[in-house]
Amino acid sequence: MSGQPPRRGWTDEQVDLFIGNLLRYGVLIAAAVTLVGGVPYLLMYWHVLPTYHTFHGVPAGLNSLRGVLDGVRELDSRAVIQLGVLLLIATPIARVGLSLFAFAKQRDWTYVVVTTVVLGILLWSFSGGRAL
Repeated sequence: MSGQPPRRGWTDEQVDLFIGNLLRYGVLIAAAVTLVGGVPYLLMYWHVLPTYHTFHGVPAGLNSLRGVLDGVRELDSRAVIQLGVLLLIATPIARVGLSLFAFAKQRDWTYVVVTTVVLGILLWSFSGGRAL
């Protein structure tokens, strides 16, 4: 025993490892989900030639989370691809949320405030900049 009181919270190394794993596995899961949707999509539509002179947005129903989840339940390959993209977007947001939790556990209040502001800005921007 060194006579020092036990340290509360997580060590910086533990936080770095956990966040690194979150980012790594988040990207791998997003890529796997996109691949699971992409392979059937390509097998079904490999012969269709795209028309680049006219822009065609996301099909109706795939522009909301509910629509994507409904499409995944129906095994729509485009919805599965869209879910993979949403998971990829959610990964860094989850990292900020985890950082907020880790800073609070470490009792680093300056970083708790800064990370809360960053998370608030991220969530606000995903609401389209409207009031929450």
